[in-house]
Amino acid sequence: MKSLINIENLAVELQSKVILSQVDLTLSKGEILGLVGPSGCGKTTLLNTLAGFIAQSAGTIEINTNDNQQIKISIEDMLPAEERNIGMIFQDYALFPHLSVNENICFGLKKLSKAEQGKRCEELLTLLELTEFGQRYPHQLSGGQQQRVAIARALAPQPSLLLLDEPFSNIDARLRNELMIEIRQLLKRLGMTAIFVTHNKDEVFTFADKIAVMHQGKVLQMGSPANVCQQPNSWQVADFLQLGSWLPIALPAQEHDAQITSLVGQLARSAIVNALADEDDNKSLNYQLLVKPNNIELCQHQANNVLVEHISVTEQGYHYLLSSIEQNNVLSFSQLSFYSQELYALGAKLAIKLKGEHFHLYAAADPHL
Repeated sequence: MKSLINIENLAVELQSKVILSQVDLTLSKGEILGLVGPSGCGKTTLLNTLAGFIAQSAGTIEINTNDNQQIKISIEDMLPAEERNIGMIFQDYALFPHLSVNENICFGLKKLSKAEQGKRCEELLTLLELTEFGQRYPHQLSGGQQQRVAIARALAPQPSLLLLDEPFSNIDARLRNELMIEIRQLLKRLGMTAIFVTHNKDEVFTFADKIAVMHQGKVLQMGSPANVCQQPNSWQVADFLQLGSWLPIALPAQEHDAQITSLVGQLARSAIVNALADEDDNKSLNYQLLVKPNNIELCQHQANNVLVEHISVTEQGYHYLLSSIEQNNVLSFSQLSFYSQELYALGAKLAIKLKGEHFHLYAAADPHL
C-alpha cells in the first residue's frame, strides 16, 4: 500500500539545541500512530514541525493527499501550514470562545460558498452527534463535546492527515476510554490517517494501530503496540512502557552455557531471547534483566531473599514492590514488581524465584540514568 506520509531524516534545531534528529516515519492511509516517550523527548515538536509551525533543519516530509497530489516539504521548499493539507487538534482544543459551534467548524472554510460551508458543517454535526449544539458556544459544552467540535473543525477542510496533541488529557477518566473508542471508530470510518501525542501508554493500546517510542529527539522503535511490547529493542523502550521491573544480573563472560545469576536465583542462558551484540566487546558492561510480574513466584523451600517495601491494592489483588534483603552487593535491587492475592505485611520477608522461558536482557548500568 502506498504511504500517505513519509518522513525521512527529519531534524529540528532550535536556539542551537538539537530537538529532533534522524526521524524516519511512514504511515499508510487510514493508520493511526501514537507518539509516546518521556517529557521533553520531542513528541509535540514533531507534531508542530509536521503542521508547519516549526521549521525543520534537515530532512523531508512527503504527503500524498486525498486527491492524489504529492506535497514535498524540505528546507529548500518550506510550505506554510495552510498549504500542507494537515489538520491539527490542540491539547486545549483552541476553540474560539466568541464563536458558536457552527462558526468554529466553518472557520477554515472561507474559500467555500456559504451554502457549501453550511452543508459541510451540517454533515460534521451529524457525524459527531452535535446537531443540537450548533448554536451554542464553547463554554456551554462539556469537555467531550468541546473535543468533538475541535475534531469537526479540523476535519472540515478535509485534510489528508490529522494531528492530535494529547487529545484525551482533559477528559474525565470515566469517559476517556469510551470517547477514545468512539473517535477511533470515526477516524476508521472516514479512512483518516492520524498521529497523536500522549503521555499515557494505555491510550495507545486503545486508540492506535502503531506506536512510536521517542527518546532524546529520536524514534527508538516503531511498530504495532503488541510487537513493540513483546520485542522492545532497548531498555529505554521497555522502561518507558513499564513492561516490567529491572533485575541486575551477573553474566559469565564467554560461557554461553553458563547460568545467569541474580539475588533471586539462577536462570538458564537459553531463556534469553534477545542477542547482545556488544556482550563480547565490552566485559565492563552491567546487565539488567527485564522481569514481568508473572515471571516471579513464591518459593517456600528456599531462604528468604526479598523484603516487602510497598503495598497497594489493584484489580488483580495486591501489588508489592520488593527489594533484595542483601543490599551490599552489585546485584542488589529495589522496586521489583509482584502481584499476589495474599496479603503480606509491610517489611515482611519472602522467598521468590524466577519462572518462565523467555526473558529480555539489556546492557545498562542503571535503566533510569
